[in-house]
Amino acid sequence: MTDTTADAATDSTPDSTADSTAERIETFIEQLRVPPGSEVDLKQDFDPRFRAGIAKKSDGVELLDVGIELLAEYQRRLAAEQTRGVLVCLQALDAGGKDGTIRHVMSGMSPQGVRVANFKVPSAEELDHDYLWRYARQLPRRGEITIFNRSHYEEVLVVRVHPENLDRQKLPGATKDGDVWARRYREINAWERYLAENGFKVVKLFLNLSKEEQRIRFLKRIDVPDRNWKFSAADVRERAHWGAYQRAFSQMLSATSTPWAPWYVVPADRKWLARLCAAAVLAHTLIDIGPHYPEMSEPARRELAKAKKELEKEAPRGAPADPYKASVAAKSHERHEKDGKKDGKKEPGKGGGKEAGKNGGKNGRKNRREKQSQG
Repeated sequence: MTDTTADAATDSTPDSTADSTAERIETFIEQLRVPPGSEVDLKQDFDPRFRAGIAKKSDGVELLDVGIELLAEYQRRLAAEQTRGVLVCLQALDAGGKDGTIRHVMSGMSPQGVRVANFKVPSAEELDHDYLWRYARQLPRRGEITIFNRSHYEEVLVVRVHPENLDRQKLPGATKDGDVWARRYREINAWERYLAENGFKVVKLFLNLSKEEQRIRFLKRIDVPDRNWKFSAADVRERAHWGAYQRAFSQMLSATSTPWAPWYVVPADRKWLARLCAAAVLAHTLIDIGPHYPEMSEPARRELAKAKKELEKEAPRGAPADPYKASVAAKSHERHEKDGKKDGKKEPGKGGGKEAGKNGGKNGRKNRREKQSQG
């Protein structure tokens, strides 16, 4: 992978520049995308410390703020339209930054339209169903964004690295014959295609953390008392399976990055960059969906006008009938006055400015003297 310029990031005016913004974001995230049908070697193909063309953290933080504004606008449109939904799948090893990514990227969105589903060890009830059952129950509604903090891909990652988990799923003997994982890849791809064709976009982010950075983050959880609760000795034991996880991730990315639900491998050693990349991928998805606020029908507009008149009649004596409209008008008037004063200062002699006043006074005195001499 080679760095590309960071122009990539986003525009704060979604209506007027959506097309150019989408193109720039697409250029930026293309570096992270796993081409469908490609064979991935995670260690060789994706560097956890890749900068994606952004040299300084300050640049990245500024771009993230713009991206969050963009996400907030498009999320409001998605919720208002109530036609499509978005499923975000976040996968990472322990200490990969999933929680922080969710917290930062979703910070500007309305809680009413965003939901996070966490998946821990399957319960007895969940094990009594097929392996996708518990994930299907948490899918987004139309107009909603749902984030899977860990996802159905656990079924081809943790379960594959620890095959004893497969035994707990009570599968009939015949289903264990042949290549279980190839079959699961095929089933997952079909399930995601079904979702996409029914109006639910699937966004898949793998936070790619290096083994050394994970070690550093684990130590910080031990050293900082307020973070002790986040540490588990089991996480350290899992490091013994690092190689197996890397192979499982590589095969998962190769087999399940599809045209309708591609994977994006996010460099996660720098938290600020991981958050920016996640925001860019999600922003690109929402721009691509292109949600719009619904247009009101003529009968609905008449109802609004009628309700407005009734509410305006209830205004207390001396108060504006419509405070919001009055506030907008006052701000507009104030803005025009300021613009007029600026114009006066910029164009001496053309009214209102300081110089114009001086010149006007001199010209007036001169004219009076001329009239007196003629008299």
